[in-house]
Order: sequence, then C-alpha cells, then structure tokens
Amino acid sequence: MKTSLKPKYDMRLLFSCLFLVSFFNVFAQEETKPKIEPIVKIDSLYREDQFYFTVTYNLLAQIPKGFKQDKFSAGLSAGFLRDMPINKKRTVAVATGLGLSYQNFFQNITISKDQAGAIIYGVNDYNEFVSNKYRQYLVDVPIEFRWRNSTFDSYKFWRIYGGVKLSYVISSKSLLNDGETTYKIVNNPDINKFQYGAYISAGYNTWNVYMYYGLNPLFKDVKTVSGEKLDVTTMNIGLIFYIL
Repeated sequence: MKTSLKPKYDMRLLFSCLFLVSFFNVFAQEETKPKIEPIVKIDSLYREDQFYFTVTYNLLAQIPKGFKQDKFSAGLSAGFLRDMPINKKRTVAVATGLGLSYQNFFQNITISKDQAGAIIYGVNDYNEFVSNKYRQYLVDVPIEFRWRNSTFDSYKFWRIYGGVKLSYVISSKSLLNDGETTYKIVNNPDINKFQYGAYISAGYNTWNVYMYYGLNPLFKDVKTVSGEKLDVTTMNIGLIFYIL
C-alpha cells in the first residue's frame, strides 16, 4: 500500500513561506538610524593671547662723535601678551603682558676706572683696546594697540601692532680689555635702571618685522673724558614671532 507524501511537502512549503514572510517583515520594519554630525562650537569671543619671541640687531642712537659699533650686537626677548579686543569683530584690541630681554652691544664707548676707583667714560678708536662690550638683562612690560584682519577660525592673518615697552634693568655688565688691564663693571650705578621706548611690529602669520626705539638715555647724567655728554639711547631692529 502506497503512502502519500503530498501533505508532508505541503507543510514544509507552508513553513518556508511563513519564515520568509516573517524575515522580510522584520527587515522592512528595521529603522535606519540618522547620521549624527559633530557639533562645531564657534568661538565668537576669541582672543589672540600669544607668546612672543624676538631676535634683534642692537644699535645705539644719539651717538657721540667718533662712535662706532663692531661685530653683531644681538638681542633676544620672550614673553606673553594678554589680548583684550575692543570692537565687535575683534580685529582691534589692546594688549599687555610680561617678558624678559637680553641685549648685547659691541661698540667703542669704553667704561673703565681711574686710580681712585671712579668710573670714567671714553670714545676710543678700536686700535686702542682689545675688546669692549656691554650687556644688560631686563624685565619688560609691553603695552600695545593692535589691528589685525583675523577671524575665529583662522590663525593666519595680517597684523600691525604698536605701543610702548617699559623695562627695568635687573643686571648689567661692561667688559673692557685695553691690552694691559681688564675692567669689569657689574650693575653700573650710572645705567638708567628704568628704560622705556616705542615699538612697532607688522607682518603675516608667525613672521613679523620688529623695531624698538628707546625714549630715554641708557646712561644717567654722565660725560666722556673729553667732556661730551653721553645721551645714547637703545634701538632694536629684527623679527618677532607670535605663537598661540
């Protein structure tokens, strides 16, 4: 007697159809999750607070007759400036900060001592001594007015900054070797401890030209052995780098 297999195959077909219907139904109901974009916060109240570093060639202005400089008189300074914008676009600001400076001068204004120990000054030819230099270390307080075409999303922009720098000499030393005697004078009392001047810097991005001109004399009321008053002021020309 033959057994019919039709009901068995019908059941398999039914279960297969139900499985496929269930699978496609679940797949169709699956929701696609929306892509989450990162939120970029726009800082409309940005500041150009900056560390600065300068490399300069040092000169003396208001020089006496016969004055000359020799070699490369280098200067270095570094510090931090706090930016305070004063317009809505934040392209105009004032800034102040604190820094340190090193200045070195190779020149022929000689500083020595007489037999009584008094400090004397002269302007000598280079063939009259072996070496002569003066160096000083200062604490600086720059106060500047700033213009730039910066935006909140760009660190590269044109700038013109200018202002005044107030400095205090924390250490100074002159060294003269006249071929017979070496005169070393540390913290010369005739040096103006408080020095100030005007400066300007201009450029694009990190690289900027820099110029400083001292407005008060380097020395107090002193004269050379020839009776000429020393009213020399300091002057620095070089580059200033701003780093955020």
